[in-house]
Amino acid sequence: MTDMADNLPAVAIAGRPNVGKSALFNRLIRRKIAIVHDQPGITRDRISAVCTRGTQPFVLWDTGGIFGAGEAQLSAQVRSAAEIALRESDLLLFVVDAKEGLSPIDEELARLLRKSQKPVLLVINKIDNEKHESLAAEFESLGFKSSIAISAEHDRGITDLLDAIDRLLPSPARQSRATSPVSLAVAILGRPNVGKSSLINSIVQSERAIVSELAGTTRDAIDILYERNGRRFVFIDTAGIRRRGKHSTSVEVFSVMRAERSVRRADLCVLIVDLTSGVTAQDKRIAGLIQTAQKPAIIILNKWDLVKPRRNPKEAFTKLADAARERIFFLDYAPVLITSSLTGEHVGKLFALIEKIQRAARQRVGTGVLNRLLRKAFEANPPPTMRARRLKLFYAAQSKGKEDQQVQPPEFVLFVNDPRLLSQTYRRYLESYIRKTQAFPGLPIILTLRPRAQNAMPASRSRAK
Repeated sequence: MTDMADNLPAVAIAGRPNVGKSALFNRLIRRKIAIVHDQPGITRDRISAVCTRGTQPFVLWDTGGIFGAGEAQLSAQVRSAAEIALRESDLLLFVVDAKEGLSPIDEELARLLRKSQKPVLLVINKIDNEKHESLAAEFESLGFKSSIAISAEHDRGITDLLDAIDRLLPSPARQSRATSPVSLAVAILGRPNVGKSSLINSIVQSERAIVSELAGTTRDAIDILYERNGRRFVFIDTAGIRRRGKHSTSVEVFSVMRAERSVRRADLCVLIVDLTSGVTAQDKRIAGLIQTAQKPAIIILNKWDLVKPRRNPKEAFTKLADAARERIFFLDYAPVLITSSLTGEHVGKLFALIEKIQRAARQRVGTGVLNRLLRKAFEANPPPTMRARRLKLFYAAQSKGKEDQQVQPPEFVLFVNDPRLLSQTYRRYLESYIRKTQAFPGLPIILTLRPRAQNAMPASRSRAK
């Protein structure tokens, strides 16, 4: 097993807290991945993404402030995670704050970076205009050969920075991003402290995501690039989603919004539930986000090591899985896996489930089979009368779906007399009836209704609500 980052040169952004590392990361990536906030110590995990703005693509790492502020119990892990990123990188971007000037922490960090024996590019940030350019001179005493003055916030000097990165990076020796296989994006979702980061660490067998007993450790949605047996994945480690009324800071509000967007951009969602507390109301809310987004899904019941009985573990396993399915009944298509991220028990089965779901997504129900099946469903249980009218089915077919979607949920287009006559209860009945012929594990079934006047299937995929 190798990490996807091995296929591209790597660049790590380093610096003391609050010098603008995350702002620079977002500017280079052209997406707001890292949270930018004036509270020190916000970035505590290693966040990575591929930058394609220069002549050759590279993996960019945003590390936590190495001599970080924030919770004392996290500081050692933040430093450790940052130092791992430095060791694995081909080039280091040492970011300093021109407005605050040279600090003893900058000097100590400069000594640490020199010991890495990696190329270092000194990035003097917050040179917002020409009047600030004289502030850069103070940092010459650090002794780095390459330096550049920029303003990440105002997009000043970024083109020159990219040119400097291109000059200092090793020549690309392996395949570029353009020729590499497409990755499957898997969002890891759950309440704070249910074991999301621990699970990812167990999967990739490294301490890439910081694990702590302090709830809310992961504040960003972090992309973990990973390759297994020739298959490529992007694990999106999301911030723990809490009820909106319990957000203690604006940073947590942004984190929840980021996690909700992660559901939308994921090909598949994995909901982590803590076995020691069971399925909570908040777990059901998160499952509702997945259902609303119509995403393929897997439910993982984590912390099996804490509840596993000495006798009859299989019986306990079955009871716990059945209880979870009963509580999250509206996500009944999602298979349930019980794991321990701490011991690694059953974690490897996640990939077998993902492969099973991908195989199911490629399966199709023949038009003749589908129409006979749905007619039987209508005969066995006729639709309810609504507005003195009843839903009538004329024809049905499975849609081809979107070619660019990694895991395509099955979509069936039903031509009827009036789409408004389909109730939610009857919709669920038809979905269940289709699963009698084809189970489609892990996949939502999407029913799109068209009025009879539309005698051809349009290219657009507007869905009846």
